[in-house]
Amino acid sequence: MSATRFVELAFAVTPGATQQAAGYPMLFVLVALGSLVPVVPTGALVSTAAVVAFHQTDWFSLLLVFVVGAVGAFLGDVALYWLGQRGVRSKNGSRRLAALRGRVAPEHLEQAQRKLHDHGVVVLVLSRLVPAGRIPVMLACLLGEMPLRAFVHGDVPACLAWAGAYGLIGILGGSLFDEPWKGVAVAVALTLLISGAPAGWRRMRRGRGRVAPEGG
Repeated sequence: MSATRFVELAFAVTPGATQQAAGYPMLFVLVALGSLVPVVPTGALVSTAAVVAFHQTDWFSLLLVFVVGAVGAFLGDVALYWLGQRGVRSKNGSRRLAALRGRVAPEHLEQAQRKLHDHGVVVLVLSRLVPAGRIPVMLACLLGEMPLRAFVHGDVPACLAWAGAYGLIGILGGSLFDEPWKGVAVAVALTLLISGAPAGWRRMRRGRGRVAPEGG
């Protein structure tokens, strides 16, 4: 069963106070884990929870989804950055830092370093909103030896903006259908489309680059 399905069931099946005891902690754990170990679609999790909260016609539930998602993302980011700092300071390096390096193409890292140099921590906000932008910018911050405090100052608004954006996607999906599961399907599809768009665009550009010499 997928992580988004777990969140949907936790919010939809458990009513009232029981929901607060199950759904929100599960959302927090999964978002924090997904920020620390990027294998969980954290944006889809927040959108899924927002869809279900929207259908409960309780704006406080939507606010809780926003807060829990933002806090989970923030703590996951800070934990990952702290671990990365340990790797930078270690003479022997670390597996965590090596894993971050392995996930970032050299040209993307160079681009992130230029933007960080030109705009400072403001880039952290944009990196959270741009698909696949968070890790290159975080790695640029690590290699530039940005203090943890400075990273935190930039990451707070970044996580708030991120949670708000994916929460709005969930509200949009929920507003289109009377049945929550249809809204969840639309919200998840939108988040996956947004997340995969940059990779698809890069593949398309590489394909055009290979075809162009043959056509000439």
